[in-house]
Amino acid sequence: MKYGSIKICLKIFLFIIMCVFVLNVKAGMLSKEQEPSLLSLLPEVEAWALEEEPQSYIPRNLFEYINGAAEIYLAYDFNELIVGQYGKEKETDEASLSVEIYDMGNEKNSFGIYSAERFSESDFIPIGNQGYLEEGTLNFLVGRYYIKLLCFDCGDESDEVLKSFSGKIVKRVKDRGQLPPVLSYFPKDGLISNSERFILHNFLGYNFLHDGYTASYRIKDQEFDCFIIEGTDEQDAQKMLKQYLEKKSNSDIQKTSMGYRLKDRYYHNIFLALNGNTIFGVMKIKDDFQDVGERYLRMLLESSKK
Repeated sequence: MKYGSIKICLKIFLFIIMCVFVLNVKAGMLSKEQEPSLLSLLPEVEAWALEEEPQSYIPRNLFEYINGAAEIYLAYDFNELIVGQYGKEKETDEASLSVEIYDMGNEKNSFGIYSAERFSESDFIPIGNQGYLEEGTLNFLVGRYYIKLLCFDCGDESDEVLKSFSGKIVKRVKDRGQLPPVLSYFPKDGLISNSERFILHNFLGYNFLHDGYTASYRIKDQEFDCFIIEGTDEQDAQKMLKQYLEKKSNSDIQKTSMGYRLKDRYYHNIFLALNGNTIFGVMKIKDDFQDVGERYLRMLLESSKK
């Protein structure tokens, strides 16, 4: 090959490399635009202003802000927290408000920590994916973010102030997401409203069980739980089920038309079935209500196929 031809090929190669570099940079810029920084989520609210520079926390120092509770957030793969302290612009007004925005990485994890701290009897409001009001506080989730607002000395205007702040935060989130779709698999009959939970790690106390959802039920005098465990694929789900069954005595396991019935010292009768990459179950079923366990396991399986 002549020198001139080599030179031309080299130029073409360098041009291609440059194009790839530029495209990657632009893609990175778009990604950053799609996922705003936590600082950009802090709202601007009329008559309120930040009193100090917002503080940021990451996994290794989260305990400095919520000592004693950091482990719960870390169990949901917490990414980052930003805290903004607001005060009324009028110096004569002592009202103040704190904004805590937790980046939990994805919608499942944000729902997980949110569901761990809510109560089914809370005063729920339509903000973000879901939120609830308590005296002087408003906690809600939107997309990958779990937000906690706390108002001090806000008087009778407390609820309106909290709603104003939360509404402005939601508008700043580009990917608002939704509640985990798997929640729709839980049967509605007897479901205790807003009792659904998500546990990322160590589901049912076993470190090999992950991505588990639970919901509480009450039918007459019988209280029990339904649960759903999502595997990363069919093989993962099969492996989890196999490991779980191996933890039980053979005498406590009975094959059924849908899957298995297990005797457990803590959860009484447990009904299990595997479908694709998902394990479905009903637990805390007493001996006299085994028909309830079978019926709800069947409903779980049927709802997942719709």
